Amino acid sequence: MKKITLLFLGLAVCQMTMAQGQRRPRFSREAFTTETPMVHDPVMAYEDSTYYIFATGMGIQQMTSKDRKTWTVKPQPVMTVIPQWTRDSVPGFRHHVWAPDIIRWHGRWWLAYSCSTFGKNGSAIGLLSARSLASSMWDDEGCIVTSKDKRDNWNAIDPNFIIDERDQPWLVWGSFWDGIQLARLDSTMHIATGEKPRTIARRYDPNYKPKEANPTSKYAGTNAIEAPFIFKHGGYYYLFVSWDYCCRGAKSNYRVAVGRSKSVAGPYLDREGKDMLYGGGTLFLEGDKQQFEAAGHCAAYTFEGEDIFICHGYSTKHNGAAILIQRPIAWTADGWPQLK
Repeated sequence: MKKITLLFLGLAVCQMTMAQGQRRPRFSREAFTTETPMVHDPVMAYEDSTYYIFATGMGIQQMTSKDRKTWTVKPQPVMTVIPQWTRDSVPGFRHHVWAPDIIRWHGRWWLAYSCSTFGKNGSAIGLLSARSLASSMWDDEGCIVTSKDKRDNWNAIDPNFIIDERDQPWLVWGSFWDGIQLARLDSTMHIATGEKPRTIARRYDPNYKPKEANPTSKYAGTNAIEAPFIFKHGGYYYLFVSWDYCCRGAKSNYRVAVGRSKSVAGPYLDREGKDMLYGGGTLFLEGDKQQFEAAGHCAAYTFEGEDIFICHGYSTKHNGAAILIQRPIAWTADGWPQLK
């Protein structure tokens, strides 16, 4: 049986086959614990005194902790079966699932994930749901949005959910091409009827032409911005983005910038008042070249009364391997985040 999700006004039609799946990936049978987890594109959630991390990996990597210090890496991924619709929608995609996001809303956990191939914008964002994070079974909710080469000037990866002050869910996503996209969702966490993606942030002003080519992809161009995450604090929505290039180990120059807006739809301005739509953004975190060559793809949360920032960093000590960074967030007198 096939279920079809229609994304209106030029968005993609996504087919999902609920009963079919790809061949199950092979994984180690044993969990292991670590204080320095290797992780890429981490997001975090908290339920029943347990912290959960979900991250890029075969079927989505997952790990748990009681104290955010020692992590147990689970041997089984979130997705033991990859839905067939993902392969139908994204040629070349198999099992390596990128950049999830997780949120609890209206009594369910919603987990979005990215299906793509490196450096191309033929991509899709899928959706899972569950009542509890402890559950080993997630419901396949199909496709939220897809992007197609030569049709869309944006890339459907790196999703992040945000719920506004009216309890309205939104999705922000994007990587390269025309930058960061935003769209309103409906009560099923799919694109709302009549919605079109709108660009809210770019690495550069559209009239600026960088002198150096993209060192990672001949397709993606030089608008090197991705991995948005919106965090609400004190009457503002803070848009964190990652600038420049990830996934090159010690050669990475990934870093995090931020802007803020009174409205989830923007405009997002940096500390100098420049709109992120035209290349604005205040640098928030970059590699110190001692512990980390570069750092990015972040998330921010309030856990037990403390605001925290997480991301992955390319470790100098570990030859450029991506490992988890966690830092408390402090706030300046004029309401800007900084790391403690």
